[in-house]
Parts: sequence; C-alpha cells; structure tokens
Amino acid sequence: MDQRDEQDFAEYFAAKRDSARRTAYMLCGDWHKADDLAQTAFVALHRRWKKIRDPGATDAYLRKTLVRASIDESRRPWRRERHTDELPEPPQDGPGIAEQVSDRQDLIEALRLVPPRQRAVLVLRYFEGMDVGGAAKTLGCSEGNVKSQTARGLAKLREVLGDKEVDAHG
Repeated sequence: MDQRDEQDFAEYFAAKRDSARRTAYMLCGDWHKADDLAQTAFVALHRRWKKIRDPGATDAYLRKTLVRASIDESRRPWRRERHTDELPEPPQDGPGIAEQVSDRQDLIEALRLVPPRQRAVLVLRYFEGMDVGGAAKTLGCSEGNVKSQTARGLAKLREVLGDKEVDAHG
C-alpha cells in the first residue's frame, strides 16, 4: 500500500473502531472477544483496502467480516464458553442505574444462548438497524432466511428471558 492508502485506512480505522467493537460485543457478549473480532475484521479490511472499488461499501464489508468472524469463532470447539454459577467479582451497583445494567446484562446473557446465525441476524436488525434486505446481503442469504432466523432468534430470546419483555421493534 502506498502512503495515501495507509493514511486513508488509518483515518477510517480511527473513525470506525468503536462502533465495530460495539457491534462485535453484541455478537459475542464478551469485550475481550469483541476486541479480537474487531481486530480480525480490520486486518481483513486492510488486506483488501486497495481492492475496494466503492468506498461507500466499506462499512458493509467491515460489518460482514465481523459477522462471519463471530460465526466462525463460535464453531471452534476449543473456543466454546463454559458457564459458571459464580461471578468472578460481585457486581457494583450505582445509584439509579442498577436495573438498567441488570436488564442489559440479562439481554447479553440471553444473546449468548441464541445460536450464532440467529444472534447475528438479531444484532444486524435491531442493534445495527438494518432492514431485512440489508441483513440478507450482509449474511449472504435470502430475505426469507433472515425473516425466519429473526423469528426463531426472538422466540429463543423470549424463552431464555422468561417473563421479561422482548421488544421486537428495536
């Protein structure tokens, strides 16, 4: 890569690293794994930087790479999580945010129990705000598949969360 391409990539990276990391976290539920997924996606993007014809498609390429890396990572048997009943350290309550943090943590824990493909669809649709067509394009599948994966993913979330409400409208 020439100096100008390196500079363009560095600017893109600086602008997008936080949002890529947040998306990766929603996909995997762990900040350390999210860092790894985001790094994997940016490394792949760097390798293809000169070959990207449409600069407007860069975000889509990054998002697609994140989703694929997350799904690939979940398929590796030695990477599967082992759940424990004890937390390593007790949660610390802050004034007025305890329930909000609890709800968010419940959602993240529930997302971990949703199969990877369904989790990817839910994150793309409701966290990234993509429509059915955009999610289908990112995942490389049909719109019908996105719709069925969304329905199954929401059903699994409802099952896992029990009596808590799952808002299917974002």
